[in-house]
Amino acid sequence: MGTRKKLGLMLACIAFTIAPTYGQSMSKKYKTVLSEKVINAPARHVWEAMVLDYGEISNFSPYIYTSNYASGSLKGELNAERKCAFNESGSRWTHEKIVEIDQRNMVMKNVVIDAQKFPLNTDNSFAYYRVTDNGDGTSTAAYEFRYRTKPGFMTGMVKGKFQKTLDDTLTGLKHYIETGEIVNASSGNWKEVKKRYSSKN
Repeated sequence: MGTRKKLGLMLACIAFTIAPTYGQSMSKKYKTVLSEKVINAPARHVWEAMVLDYGEISNFSPYIYTSNYASGSLKGELNAERKCAFNESGSRWTHEKIVEIDQRNMVMKNVVIDAQKFPLNTDNSFAYYRVTDNGDGTSTAAYEFRYRTKPGFMTGMVKGKFQKTLDDTLTGLKHYIETGEIVNASSGNWKEVKKRYSSKN
């Protein structure tokens, strides 16, 4: 698998990918990628799927094969942990943790505490998950990803790939919430799902 595709896969679970607060320096320049998607569901419903079901991101990410809670975590809350596999063998993975969460305003910050085969500089990267109530029965889900790669010269080069990965993950989230159908790297329906929502733009 090429380097570009590996980078795209990595971002899905992250969207999530961020450096631990206890080690994060943000001392170097970084790029920001923002993706938003309007979902035809109440904000609390979206928040539940996106954050409270933290270990179930494989329900809607077209880049993740499996995801599971780790270290005794049972739901999306402060200090909850999960592991995400980005290939069938499970040899490419991330181990993530919620380090900040605001239930009232529906904002969560996630970090990667360990990873295998990913070139992300975790000491200079972080992401937020946000859900906004639009006041009309719909809501807006958003990922904000600030990152730096390792090696650093790739930081600007991969921004387009990261943008695509975040956009695709939110499309998967929208489909999962609105239809109940799971979308992940092994479900075999991503191309059809993507085509369906692309035709609505």
